Amino acid sequence: MAEKLQLQDWVAVSAKVVSDLGTPAFCPSLIDAIRRTVPFEFSVIFAYNKDLRPLDIFDNFPSQKRRVMVDDYQEGPYLLDPFYLHSQAPTRSRLVRLKDLAPDRFYQAEYFRNYYVQTGLAEEIGFIVDVGEGVSVVISVMRELKAFSAREFRDLQAIFPFVEAVSKRHWAGLLKEFSAAASAGPRLPQLIDDAFQRFGRNVLTPREAEVVEYVLKGHSAEATGKALGIASGTVRIHRRNIYGKLGVSSQGELFSSFIASLEDL
Repeated sequence: MAEKLQLQDWVAVSAKVVSDLGTPAFCPSLIDAIRRTVPFEFSVIFAYNKDLRPLDIFDNFPSQKRRVMVDDYQEGPYLLDPFYLHSQAPTRSRLVRLKDLAPDRFYQAEYFRNYYVQTGLAEEIGFIVDVGEGVSVVISVMRELKAFSAREFRDLQAIFPFVEAVSKRHWAGLLKEFSAAASAGPRLPQLIDDAFQRFGRNVLTPREAEVVEYVLKGHSAEATGKALGIASGTVRIHRRNIYGKLGVSSQGELFSSFIASLEDL
């Protein structure tokens, strides 16, 4: 009987999602349907297009948490967010845990230590959906107190085809909203590439700039060396030289300098 009632509940909430397609009620209805499957505290929906800042489509954060998760995020830290980096359309639509997208030293990297730790989250899972025209949408569900279990992840995976289908239908013309946002403010073409290329460009060699990018994204010296085809010891030498040239003494100061440099873009 319990399973029957659960099915009836899901049919009701999913039917409301479908009926709310194309209306402002769609996002709350979709989040409610996901929450009926697996409980969580917070959610946020960002849309990404490679030429523009992310669009905050929906969130249910209290004001203080919203300042960190939305306002601060859009000012630059999103450039180091694994969800952003893995959501550049065309991308493969999928459900994924943040920890499974992150580089090998993500939790020691300054994006996590200086920014993400402020969110107070235990875990974040994202529905990544390529909605077409170079736009992807990430529907993130978040918990503060405990991580999602393997069974809960499977339950979310089971409803992914539904979430993907309605998301593609509802956000089919989302590129127009990016165009509207661009006309209302400064356009930031290829921002992530420009940011890393500009950062310290007057003093760093091209190889050192590549090392900075990998370090800031959370890659270890070993992973960076493998990606660049150089020894891990060479990466460490580059890192020491970078610190000296930029006048910083820690990865934290390097992160702060990078974020501050975004103001010049």
